[in-house]
Amino acid sequence: MDPIVPLQLGGGAVVTIVGLLLLGLVVLTLWSAVEIVDAYEKKALTVFGEYRGLLEPGINFIPPFVSRTYTFDMRTQTIDVPRQEAITRDNSPVTADAVVYIRVMDARRAFLEVDDYKRAVSNLAQTTLRAVLGDMELDDTLNKRQEINARIRKELDEPTDEWGVRVESVEVREVNPSKDVQQAMEQQTSAERRRRAMILEAQGERRSAIEQAQGDKQSNIIRAQGEKQSQILEAQGDAISTVLRAKSAESMGERAVIDKGMETLESIGQGESTTFVLPQELSSLVGRYGKHLTGSDVAVEDGTLESLEFDEETAEMLGLNDIEEILGQIDEEADIDVEEMEKEAEAIKEGDVGGDIKDPDDIIGESDADLETETE
Repeated sequence: MDPIVPLQLGGGAVVTIVGLLLLGLVVLTLWSAVEIVDAYEKKALTVFGEYRGLLEPGINFIPPFVSRTYTFDMRTQTIDVPRQEAITRDNSPVTADAVVYIRVMDARRAFLEVDDYKRAVSNLAQTTLRAVLGDMELDDTLNKRQEINARIRKELDEPTDEWGVRVESVEVREVNPSKDVQQAMEQQTSAERRRRAMILEAQGERRSAIEQAQGDKQSNIIRAQGEKQSQILEAQGDAISTVLRAKSAESMGERAVIDKGMETLESIGQGESTTFVLPQELSSLVGRYGKHLTGSDVAVEDGTLESLEFDEETAEMLGLNDIEEILGQIDEEADIDVEEMEKEAEAIKEGDVGGDIKDPDDIIGESDADLETETE
């Protein structure tokens, strides 16, 4: 075995090694003495375990090798609250989870007053969530989400203030009852929808029947008005026709008498006598004959034939002077009835068919109130 020969270094090599060691020590010291803090952070500084203060954003120089820093994020942070099970006031099991938004307001208190502020806030939020749900009924836990959020935040404010942490918001994400309760709620919802559908259907049928009855009523009124006008006009026509037939018969009888008289005059004129004694009514007879020659219902003026008017007695007997007035009254009554019918039709169209048709929600509310009264 060869003997161990000690390593012999020259003076220059020793100096080089020592220099490198010193350089490394200087670099390590500088690295340990410089602490860089981000803009959204603050760091708590301890030297030999003693709290010395907070380091602000930027470059900070600290005692090397004996210092330790703890970082605090000063931005808003989110903490998920795990799903919690609770029993409501009416003994219904529910599960719920939430999210809490917090911000560190005092890094010194967050460092000195609590071990882990995030875990502390999460545990406190869990117990508070269970307590709030247990103090409410099932319907309230499902419907009053904002109230739950406000109560949880209020319960968290006081202890978290002592830790230098502010709770900015609490949001309950889900509140779920047990499966049995969910099935019962679905059945109740289905029954409620069926009841509403039946009420709406009954209301629709009732409204349709009322509108149909109103329409039939208006139709009957219009039909009656038409029949009334038709009968009046038909009666007026029959009266005029009857009078005309009577006057025609009278005219024909008078014409027969005149014709007979003229035949007598003709036979007298054929005699041998040259002297004739004529009746006093000869001029009247000739005038009446001339009238029949020109027509009993026309008059001649300036060579033009014009229809003769009925005399005053005949016109009054026929009621010709009142025809226009009667027709005007009929038209006025018809216009009034039509306007009223249009108003009623418009009211039916707008749904104003009476005050006895209630809204389905009002009917449902009344039935629920009656049911609660019977239960009490």
